[in-house]
Amino acid sequence: MIALVLGAYTTLAACTLHLLIGRVRRLGHAPRLSIAVWLAGCGSVIVSGMLTGLELAFPSHAIGDELAALLTACSELLAGHSAAATPRPLIALGGLLAAGLIFVRVGYCTASVLFLGRRGRAQHRSAVRLVGRQDRELGALVVRHDEPAAYCVPGRGGLIVITSGTLATLGRQHVAAVLAHERAHLAGRHHLLLACAQALVRAFPWIPLFVRASREVPRHVELLADDVAAREHPRTVIAAALIAVAGASTPIAAMGAGGETALIRIRRLLSPASPALCRREKILGALGVGGLLAGPAVVLVLPSLIVFLATCPALT
Repeated sequence: MIALVLGAYTTLAACTLHLLIGRVRRLGHAPRLSIAVWLAGCGSVIVSGMLTGLELAFPSHAIGDELAALLTACSELLAGHSAAATPRPLIALGGLLAAGLIFVRVGYCTASVLFLGRRGRAQHRSAVRLVGRQDRELGALVVRHDEPAAYCVPGRGGLIVITSGTLATLGRQHVAAVLAHERAHLAGRHHLLLACAQALVRAFPWIPLFVRASREVPRHVELLADDVAAREHPRTVIAAALIAVAGASTPIAAMGAGGETALIRIRRLLSPASPALCRREKILGALGVGGLLAGPAVVLVLPSLIVFLATCPALT
């Protein structure tokens, strides 16, 4: 029954959770919380899927008996005897295989995304340092190029790159706003958030939740960087600077101030600032994130805990 509940939750969450999260309009005004909710939802599906397989392999109410049966079945198979009369261990093997495949697939794609991203960023940093000059006053690497553009290359030895066209087009205050946006990316290590979303959709590209999260997380990461920059600079100044660099291309290994989300961000910055989340909304958001992350484990453990409390002689 527990495996059935976990399996049903995994399927429903993978197919419909993105619709529920998308309907919470206040998340659009709280990028940090929105990122946490999207990634927690994805993590919940992965954990629930793995726990479904583990529950089939080793039911939480009879772990000892099932482990013995599994070992017996394995020994029988190795000895060349038929295991047709012991169907339960075959289910256990199937569940264990499913959990292992999920774990290996997610781990491989995560390692691949992190490794390739790190290598690409290192190569780009080496290349851009050959053609740019470090401006200590700006805290950025200036590259001679007519097109206004600004981006950061995160990771170890992260740096901010800005073109001479940006310096010629924008005023001092606008340049400072752009640099504040890029520094927010570096300080927040936002590339790791993008890597998580990218790894999940690469592992399971047919899951609607992961596909939607791979679009929403980058968008909210840019909104978050805008909000951090807005603590030091007027929102209108950030919007004006963003207009200048909106059409600039950004290297694959970098995170740029412009891009596909520029128009949405400009409209948001020019609109009246939304009120911050109240204490009640923050608590509800934290509970939602915690529920998504811990929910599958609670479903797995709670029935056994209830039975233990009800039957333990010391407690009755």
